[in-house]
Amino acid sequence: MASTKRLAMIAASVAAMALPLAACGGTPTQTAATANKTLKVSTFSFGLEAYEESIIKPFEAKTGIDVEVVHGRNAERLNELDATGNAAGVDVMIITDNFAAQGQAKNLFQKVDASKVPSLADVADFAKTADYNGPATTYQLNGVVYDTRKLDAATASDWALFGSPEVKGKVALPDISATAGQLVVSGLGTAYGSGPFDYDTAIGKLVEWKPGVLKFYSTTTEVSNLITQGEIVAADSISTFAATLISSDSNYAFAVPSKGAYMATNRAMIPTGAGNVEGAHQFIDFLMSAEAQEAAAKAYNDLPVNTKVTVPDTLVKALGDVAKDPVAAGYQVLDSEKVASGYSALAERFTREVTGS
Repeated sequence: MASTKRLAMIAASVAAMALPLAACGGTPTQTAATANKTLKVSTFSFGLEAYEESIIKPFEAKTGIDVEVVHGRNAERLNELDATGNAAGVDVMIITDNFAAQGQAKNLFQKVDASKVPSLADVADFAKTADYNGPATTYQLNGVVYDTRKLDAATASDWALFGSPEVKGKVALPDISATAGQLVVSGLGTAYGSGPFDYDTAIGKLVEWKPGVLKFYSTTTEVSNLITQGEIVAADSISTFAATLISSDSNYAFAVPSKGAYMATNRAMIPTGAGNVEGAHQFIDFLMSAEAQEAAAKAYNDLPVNTKVTVPDTLVKALGDVAKDPVAAGYQVLDSEKVASGYSALAERFTREVTGS
């Protein structure tokens, strides 16, 4: 498998599907298999209220299935699933691809039955790659959110910004536990070394820059506080957070790395031992539908994978044309198997050499 895989364009043909699909499905409804069964969905804490309003409530209204939502960070939720064997009874876990790959390698997720997810027929090819047990529901671009009063776009798009003496102590980078953490490491490996899995070069660059980095953050809330309070002028960030910040304050903008631009997909995975597998498939089918995809893009700025959905103007305004065509901007996805096989060693090394005292 190649170390990176080019994204199919959002409007690309879906003829060559990675999984066999059923013909076409109607509106999901409550069935005997899901009757009286609450569906437990584990998702991100960010934008939770908007998620409830735009996704959970409409799904409950359509299907009659009651949904219980639990939330938390990717690493925390995956670790709990691994440690307890899904004792919590999670039926669907929405989790970033890096962590989905790790869990899949440990057999924590079962394969989604594509024949039960007819909405996949309208989904871009990259969202249903065969190396994941569950499809991508949305995606996020890695880039740099910056203060336009302090920096210009060209400066912000160059990784060298984070080692510049001119902004020493005024920049932030993600911890390896954050969604953007792996994307930064792979970006640096590509920009300064032999490719996205050249961890020696990437770690070396981060160690070099460490004295000038104010914070290696774990949550986007930290970034928001730092940049709006003027403590930093730039931070590497995923596009969902960046678009939210930029939409509320025009003094900030989003820059695409000139080299080493990678993206993350949010995957809908069914944990091993899920008690409501039928309901889980109905929920995933709803997530992939144009209705839910459009609502998600408008409510909390996730980029849609359904080819029938037009990216909202607010997102294009905040992120630029990259929101409509990430391929043209140079974005790639990472090889899931290589990410999973190397992550534990990378995380240990990152903690020891980069964020350790």
